[in-house]
Amino acid sequence: MAEALSPERPIDAPAVDPSGAGAVGLGREEVLVLDFGGQYSQLIARRLRECGVFAELLPHDTDLERIRLRSPKALVLSGGPASVYETAAPALRTELLELGIPVLGICYGMQVMVQALGGRVEAAARGEFGRTELALVDEGGRLMAGLPATQQCWMSHRDCVYEAPSGFSALASSPGSPVAACEDPGRGLYGIQFHPEVVHTPHGQAILERFLREIVGCEEHWSAASVIGEQVERIRAQVGAGGVICGLSGGVDSATAAALVHEAVGDQLTCVLVDHGLLRKGEAEQVVETFREGLGITLVHVDARRRFLDRLAGVDEPERKRKVIGEEFIRVFEEEARRLPDVNFLVQGTLYSDVIESGGGTGAATIKSHHNVGGLPEDLDLELVEPLRMLFKDEVRAVASELGLSDRMVWRQPFPGPGLAIRIVGGEVNEERLEILREADAVLQEEVRAAGLYRDLWQSFCVLPVVRSVGVQGDGRTYAYPVVIRAVTSDDAMTADWARLPYDLLERASSRIINEVPGVNRVALDISSKPPATIEWE
Repeated sequence: MAEALSPERPIDAPAVDPSGAGAVGLGREEVLVLDFGGQYSQLIARRLRECGVFAELLPHDTDLERIRLRSPKALVLSGGPASVYETAAPALRTELLELGIPVLGICYGMQVMVQALGGRVEAAARGEFGRTELALVDEGGRLMAGLPATQQCWMSHRDCVYEAPSGFSALASSPGSPVAACEDPGRGLYGIQFHPEVVHTPHGQAILERFLREIVGCEEHWSAASVIGEQVERIRAQVGAGGVICGLSGGVDSATAAALVHEAVGDQLTCVLVDHGLLRKGEAEQVVETFREGLGITLVHVDARRRFLDRLAGVDEPERKRKVIGEEFIRVFEEEARRLPDVNFLVQGTLYSDVIESGGGTGAATIKSHHNVGGLPEDLDLELVEPLRMLFKDEVRAVASELGLSDRMVWRQPFPGPGLAIRIVGGEVNEERLEILREADAVLQEEVRAAGLYRDLWQSFCVLPVVRSVGVQGDGRTYAYPVVIRAVTSDDAMTADWARLPYDLLERASSRIINEVPGVNRVALDISSKPPATIEWE
């Protein structure tokens, strides 16, 4: 909620930093995480938020004036893949250490701070990767006081600190790191070589809590309830008396965004379900029942199946599919908006992970485009309302529960905006392939739910590669499609591990898909994690 309003700031004050950095003058305690390219950078922000403190990820080279405008309570310097002594390595501007606020450096963030202040960072005799034993020095100083004298932590580095800068005290060491943590409480500067944000560092969250509470002095203000209050005020300030239109996909993101906007402006909101023919089995009917009948929200159901299939004919390149669907999606919205009086705003359920993966917000590389944040037509004539833009998925679910949405809606697994189209890989989207994929996916979902595993999985779905293989069914040979089962566990989709589904579940799902879905003669299992793979295939 970087753009949210708060009771401390009048509604007519600017809600957003005009430079685009995020929240300004919110009256809320916040910590900024400066990203040096680390694989766990987003996770740092999530862990800080779990402590009840709002944290946002920004590029390490964010303009100093933009940072000052935010008036953060503290800075956290993330890890990164570079070596601080390399010519092209990201450097630390020492002005960041002179803002009069505490700074915590993690991994590369510690090394770059130590080097900038005159300490010694060099290549280690051997790198440390994975679980490592940490030994405290002098009871761990201020940052690590009260923790066990020896403990496990998660390391990921080839360089290490051999000498801390003048004024710093060493707090811990490990077999490969003479100075694995250090601090200068007088200047409010702290550094740790290991990663407190990952679950493999058992006392990591306690360290972050201590930094926020005892050192920074932050109180617990960030919660689902606070998000709702802030966003309701922000939406009212942005929308005024204007009409609002919101697209519903059946997922928790669009549902929560719609519920928040309805909480703010009531009947000014009209929801639109664009049935593009790319939804899961029975999904359109479920959305209509939930919103029109269950929540009493005005809902328009648009049957655009033929329109989308015509646009997708002959398109097999993944990014082009996404852009075609995104553009057509917005066009349908514009048409529906013109049928309604005074509609100037379009609600989208964009999440923070969407922003990051689409290359926005943090200078991250574009992993995928997303119809919520990428590929929008240049002539879009509706102003976007994105009340979830600064939330991770678990935070969205907490907000959804607070708003009173049903458990089935709250815990529905993520579903891509472009729908089943991006799960048809290597070929164009047509009715035959959609029907095969839709029926196979329905079988998998039935079996996962029957096994009681649905809420344990981040996502479970089927993929249809556009290839054919030989099989035998009855007394004859077949030449049919394979279906790939993809199931992963994750906290926020930034990283994911393939789910170890029980063999009997896989056997039932495979047997049913092959026997019940015409055109399929083979089922495979994807056992790739993210990274190096992504969750979706396209």
